[in-house]
Amino acid sequence: MSPTAPWWRSAVIYQVYIRSFADGNGDGVGDIAGIRSRLPYLKSLGVDAIWINPWYKSPMADHGYDVADFREIDPLFGTVAEAEQLIEEAHAHGIRVIPDIVPNHTSDQHAWFRAALAAGPGSPERERYVFRPGRGPDGSQPPNDWVSCFGGPAWTRLPDGDWYLHLFAPEQPDLNWQHPEVRAEFESILRFWFSRGVDGFRIDVAHGLIKHPELPDLPPRPEPDDQQPWRHVEHPHWDRDEVHDIYRAWRKVADEFPGDRCFVAEAWADTPERLAAYVRPDGLHTAFNFDFLMSTWDPKELRAVIDNSLSMLGAVGAPATWVLSNHDVVRHPSRYGRRSPSRRWVANDIYRPEGPLDLELGTRRARAAALLMLALPGGAYVYQGDELGLPEVEDLPESVLQDPVWERSGHTQRGRDGCRVPIPWSGRTAPYGFSPEGATAAPWLPQPADWADRSVAAQTGDETSMLELYRAALRLRRATPALGDSALTWLDAPDGVLAFRRDPGFVCVVNLSAEPYPLPGHTDVLLASGSVEAGVLAPDEAVWLAM
Repeated sequence: MSPTAPWWRSAVIYQVYIRSFADGNGDGVGDIAGIRSRLPYLKSLGVDAIWINPWYKSPMADHGYDVADFREIDPLFGTVAEAEQLIEEAHAHGIRVIPDIVPNHTSDQHAWFRAALAAGPGSPERERYVFRPGRGPDGSQPPNDWVSCFGGPAWTRLPDGDWYLHLFAPEQPDLNWQHPEVRAEFESILRFWFSRGVDGFRIDVAHGLIKHPELPDLPPRPEPDDQQPWRHVEHPHWDRDEVHDIYRAWRKVADEFPGDRCFVAEAWADTPERLAAYVRPDGLHTAFNFDFLMSTWDPKELRAVIDNSLSMLGAVGAPATWVLSNHDVVRHPSRYGRRSPSRRWVANDIYRPEGPLDLELGTRRARAAALLMLALPGGAYVYQGDELGLPEVEDLPESVLQDPVWERSGHTQRGRDGCRVPIPWSGRTAPYGFSPEGATAAPWLPQPADWADRSVAAQTGDETSMLELYRAALRLRRATPALGDSALTWLDAPDGVLAFRRDPGFVCVVNLSAEPYPLPGHTDVLLASGSVEAGVLAPDEAVWLAM
């Protein structure tokens, strides 16, 4: 990695789900004060930046992804002044700050949408959103058959007869990105936060902004046994080519500011080529690699995803950005802890545990997956709690579930709350240091009774813990010239084993087979996910070697 290359090409970025990271004021919900108090921990972990889920003023119909004012911090989390203090203090620790931005939709409490409701059908105010008359003789049918990602129809009818589009909850009306005022407003919002020192933005639903002008019905869904995993089907509201015009304009805004400001796209695309289009030289900087996240614990599948990602992204000069978990998917120790895991892990698709959970197996694989991810070329994201080995909380009582998916699905899909439970910091009982001592409010989601040994305090100093594995891996990654954004060369290995070299002198080996694997010749074992005895790597383990 060239010392002059932009920081984001090889950064390890820690995702802070603000509600569940650290509660500074004792109300049971994480906040900016909590993040500020834990900056020394993040520095000791060794991350380069933090991505913070939405902190803007919001009615919280979707935990902040329904934004009422993009230039205000919600009082639940703090103030703009506190956000500025956080940015300054994080920079003093050598940590960059990347907030979320939510351009696909606003809250129904946003001033624009309130004005649209008041102005009535056919008004200029409604042109900022997607309003349409209904179908049928009396307009009582939705304008098309689009469905909400949270379940149910994507249209809601108003008393005046108009329907409005919401690809998520009804409280999240979609913006009309063909409207020049929408484009100008978001460029102004970017400048507002860039001028306050943020280092970039994570773009929510980056693939969803542009809709087909005729709003046609959805195309037929591919058959479940479709054998063409890299096949693109044109869609009326996902990943349309015109979306890239928006991001070319955003790139120009970022380039107005010093310090290598960057964007990372949450862009779901059918093919690696479609994903690469988001990160062309005049577009966004990076995009999450969801194909890697959604891969099963299978060597052929993982290698194919790695090869396709590096090839397609490299063709446009962009780095890969790897991720194992986030706030929308089942935590990977629980995914890997089932012997025949399902690929259906996204919240708006059905997740059904397949057989009993072997958490010991899942944790062993999660340790190996961490070393695999952190040895690959490019950057990486760590979701809060990954470094603690937290599993999905699958037994939350129905009475505490808060994800819109739970209600919108008619209580048939539990949604994403299981990966959003507040993380444990210290102590033997809840709230495990999440809230300050003496706080009377319980955490907004209950923590499992067996999390005491998973806390930061319990794992610190234990060389066998997940936390110390991550600390060691991030320390080595920073100190090893071969790691970061440079080439990868695969080494010969038997079926079930992934082995690759990064020059100079670094090799990563991951044993996904059921048999022990004798390691190639090496001068030193830099780091291993388990014990390496007599030069043999056990199943479901990984190792970093010096050659």
